[in-house]
Amino acid sequence: MRRAIYTLIFLTASLSVIASAQYGITSPQEHHSVHSDWVNPRIGTGGHGHVFYGANVPFGYVQLGPTEPTRGWDWCSGYHESDSVLIGFGHQHLSGTGIGDLGDIALLPITGRDQHEVIFSHNDESIKPGYYSVTLRNGGKPYVQVELTATKRTGMHRYSFAAGQDTIYLRLDLGQGIGWDSPKQMMMKQSSPRRIVGYRYSSGWARNQKVYFVMDFQQDVTLEKQDGDTTGIISTPNIPAAPFIVKVGLSAVSIENAIENLAAENPRWDFYDVCRDAWRAWADELDKIVIDTDNDDDRTVFYTALYHTMVAPSVFCDVNGQYRGADGEVHQGDFTNYTTLSLWDTYRAAHPLQTLIHREKQQDMAQTFLHIFEEQGKLPVWHLMGNETDCMVGNPGVPVLADLVLKGFDVDPKAALKAMTTSAMLDERSMGLLKQYGYIPYDLEPDKETVARGLEYALADWCIAQVAEIVGDQENYKYFNERSKSYKHYFDKNLKFMRGKDSKGKFRDIVEFDPLSTKHRNDDYCEGNAWQYTWLVPHDVHGLVKLFGSEKAFIQKLDSLFIVEGDLGEEASPDVSGLIGQYAHGNEPSHHIIYMYNYVGQPWKAARLIRQVLREQYRNDIDGLSGNEDVGQMSAWYVLSSIGLYQEEPAGGKYIIGSPLFNEAKINVGDGKTFTVKALNNSDENIYIQSATLNGKRYDKSYIDYRDIIAGGTLELVMGNKPSKWGTNKKARP
Repeated sequence: MRRAIYTLIFLTASLSVIASAQYGITSPQEHHSVHSDWVNPRIGTGGHGHVFYGANVPFGYVQLGPTEPTRGWDWCSGYHESDSVLIGFGHQHLSGTGIGDLGDIALLPITGRDQHEVIFSHNDESIKPGYYSVTLRNGGKPYVQVELTATKRTGMHRYSFAAGQDTIYLRLDLGQGIGWDSPKQMMMKQSSPRRIVGYRYSSGWARNQKVYFVMDFQQDVTLEKQDGDTTGIISTPNIPAAPFIVKVGLSAVSIENAIENLAAENPRWDFYDVCRDAWRAWADELDKIVIDTDNDDDRTVFYTALYHTMVAPSVFCDVNGQYRGADGEVHQGDFTNYTTLSLWDTYRAAHPLQTLIHREKQQDMAQTFLHIFEEQGKLPVWHLMGNETDCMVGNPGVPVLADLVLKGFDVDPKAALKAMTTSAMLDERSMGLLKQYGYIPYDLEPDKETVARGLEYALADWCIAQVAEIVGDQENYKYFNERSKSYKHYFDKNLKFMRGKDSKGKFRDIVEFDPLSTKHRNDDYCEGNAWQYTWLVPHDVHGLVKLFGSEKAFIQKLDSLFIVEGDLGEEASPDVSGLIGQYAHGNEPSHHIIYMYNYVGQPWKAARLIRQVLREQYRNDIDGLSGNEDVGQMSAWYVLSSIGLYQEEPAGGKYIIGSPLFNEAKINVGDGKTFTVKALNNSDENIYIQSATLNGKRYDKSYIDYRDIIAGGTLELVMGNKPSKWGTNKKARP
């Protein structure tokens, strides 16, 4: 995640009904869902949300939408609400990242051969899941309505041109990209009167990305190349009475596979028929959680958050099973391969959410991880379009894979353990120093961020130890269990902070230490300060409590986190946002901290803060996210926390019970089973759990195991306006 408020143009239910009627979907009975109507994709398009804005289907390879010029950090997805210039409709975009890339294979309807951008108005846009449209104007007069939809591996364009135009022009731009992206090699050619094929090789965040395409037209066209194979002008003098339709198939393997993808997924020319399929795909996924609330804004924020968790990971294989591996070679797979794995962010909540509502995808997810390991010699860190970016610190692929093993998914535990231990024993990214010293000395690591690196490695090592124990590998269990306690090296018992330590075992000079200060990529932490990183021990909360000397001292420090204010410094990372005291909800390292209160018998303090974050940090507004969306993590925190659950420990499935925002949430956990969380007497004042029952029996624990959730049943919570003794007993604590 190396990463003004505008009035919300709210997509009301009436607009959704209009769009639904346009698709030919006229009733909930036909598409079996009204939850898609509550998605507002504009949330996060302003501020620092960086969300994707356009047409796609859940977990699709194609994200087809408007692309604006890259004007800075807030254009990482290719779109920001403050802008009004379009340079194309690209077929691939990232969502919520702090680095820009993609934007590949862009089309733009233009009024003349030399035009390369268009001014547009957000008032002329319309969007809903699987559909995007905008009216483009020339001199204030509309000249074309653009409508976009998608399947997993294809995009579809519908252009309705105004009468009176002599020739239709589309600009095909293969040089265009977002952020760091830079084209390296391109090709376009017209293979028939109605087909253009080509490819684009580029280097950026993904250092060696390859995209092949086929572009089919509903009528004859002419391709006139400009600047070699960089851009082309597609024209036809035969202005159709009906809209002009373009279908585009993509592949990371070959032109032939792009053609096969298009033929398999989108053989039709009925644009709205494809829209209906996209709509139904979203409806099916959004139906997996049904909430009961009287607050329409809360409902909109919830279903938009759930929607955002499914933009990625993205399918990264063709319909014939082929995919481009981490080694750059083409492989034949018997599983669905995925990419866009923002694991430093998503291991915390997005993947634990997947294990609840997308259980059918988890075996493929595990196979993706294991094949990446075979192809590049380590588990993924931050994988993008077949490329290891090595972005961020730690071994974030380990918790995700370990979580799947520990939760009982169909994963070979010995193969998983081999992938984990091999990845954790490399000498790269500070691990050589960790093996030598037992911690990472700041004076020997030129890339800095040693405290953050060490804490992330410690929690990953704990995950490895849990899997080793299941396998019966006592040697690896002992080694990695011991290494998981390396976080203790960084804890200064005098100052009660995690601090950098040198190769002689001495903490950084106190004169250099400011717990409030954060210098982006230039201190002991990673996008954070000492106040935030002192708590990054989610795998051993009770061990961290002991370092403080007592529960009382731990609680006192934890209370202070949400109160202390101060200047972060001129070099602070913009990712450190959404502050409550020094708790930074806009960035992932803070996401687990509130739930630590349950471990020390004070769940009521967690309840108050959870509600505060749900209310203040997420809004039905263009600037409705307090930080980058980060490929679903920010939204996954909201989804889980708003239904009353959160997985604190990085693997294993111990979900902490918080303070549900909704009266009821029904979670489809698969196999025909539903887990329901009911909050009786729930309100903005009644935020504290007074008592609980699980399937009708008294339940005193302030956490619940994964196995109990997926078994189906009902967790009933009685809410009140004052703290109670529920969850305070030591036996009730996680």
